Amino acid sequence: MAAKLRSKFVCQNCGTSYPQWLGQCTQCKEWNTLVEEVVDRGEEKRGTPQSVKSRNPKPVAINEIPAQDGPRIPLSDREFSRVLGGGLVPGSITLLGGEPGIGKSTLLLQTALRNPHLKTLYVSGEESEHQVKMRAERLQADFKGKENDANCFVLTETNTQNIFKHIEALQPGLVVIDSVQTLHTAVLDASPGSVGQVRECTAELMRFAKTTSVPMVLIGHITKDGFIAGPKVLEHMVDCVLQFEGDRDHAYRLLRPLKNRFGSTNELGIYEMQGSGLAEVEDPSQVLLGRREERPSGVVVAATMEGMRPLLIEVQALVSTAVYGTPQRSSTGFDLRRLNMLLAVMEKRCGFRLGQKDVFLNLAGGFRVEEPAIDLAVVCAILSSNADIAVPMDVCFAGEVGLTGEIRPVTRTEQRVAEAAKLGFARIFVPKGTKGIAPSKGIEVVQVGRVDEVLGQLFG
Repeated sequence: MAAKLRSKFVCQNCGTSYPQWLGQCTQCKEWNTLVEEVVDRGEEKRGTPQSVKSRNPKPVAINEIPAQDGPRIPLSDREFSRVLGGGLVPGSITLLGGEPGIGKSTLLLQTALRNPHLKTLYVSGEESEHQVKMRAERLQADFKGKENDANCFVLTETNTQNIFKHIEALQPGLVVIDSVQTLHTAVLDASPGSVGQVRECTAELMRFAKTTSVPMVLIGHITKDGFIAGPKVLEHMVDCVLQFEGDRDHAYRLLRPLKNRFGSTNELGIYEMQGSGLAEVEDPSQVLLGRREERPSGVVVAATMEGMRPLLIEVQALVSTAVYGTPQRSSTGFDLRRLNMLLAVMEKRCGFRLGQKDVFLNLAGGFRVEEPAIDLAVVCAILSSNADIAVPMDVCFAGEVGLTGEIRPVTRTEQRVAEAAKLGFARIFVPKGTKGIAPSKGIEVVQVGRVDEVLGQLFG
């Protein structure tokens, strides 16, 4: 009988190790920081596939390393493919996190079903085979090409050693793990979902993916604070971390890369939740702006960038006299601290008395924008609501507001202007000194240097 693998308990705060678990570390006095780790990593005891065991790496000169032969694996989902950087990289590990019920399993299952050129193994530790089948029928109800479902395989297993055996037998082109918190390895005695199990299972999956060049996508739970559940080292181990977010009250879902070793972290994928799954949003600006016959006061349009994609977002503001002693400041989709800064700039530099006013700000569509180029639109929306004067419907804004009231330049102005022209806007306000703007038909580009210049042109 093989000897049991030895393990130790290591404090995640100071690194002190103990032979058994303790509630408090005796060195740093922190509570609940001891996590079980493996001491003896004998490969023959781990049930690791033979293809991984036989690998014996040696130092190789960098100029002797052959180039990557296999290109990226294309996906039919253009939003998912763009966020990844152009497709799946062979041997990569991708971690997808999001709130419960946001659509993580739906996104990956429809990816497995709608890529017939890619043999996919969908490993589910949370649902039975029949439950996955019911969801697959709903996703394929309005999709042509159901005859290609034979290339998607479902496995209900949580033991990593058994999963590796099935992967070696099936030889898939993509492996989906739903979810990594349900996996467990025989190396540790800890329960599934614990810090030690999540880290050890991810390490085994990573070694297997790197040696077999099989890309894997892991679904991860998140905490109530919105962070990936489990140890922070989990995000360092994987190649790509994606955040799937959105409001349940809105139909739109956003896919953002928080980390990507093979592409940009500034991209954004936009989906619309429908009865038959997640649909790609081809023209998000048109959807976000909606259809208005007239625009009330306090509503303006901002030209912002999400990665390489220009978006026009509706900014809504409401300014009213404070009923209670302390004025309220509320913001949805925009940083509240930056809103307070812009209010201080308007009061100090422009002379508007907003100290005793309630200010509410909202970005339509449930979007959250952190780009400073939306500052000018926020200022104009607040002052429009304060003066109760509507901004013309064919005007949009792009510019960062500084503490002295100046409008600072922003990046990719030409793409913002082109997007505004495409949607029929007649005028766009951009920072003074912006270069490289080609003349666009049907739209006037107005360059302004200070906030009071914009207000003078809009409100007189």
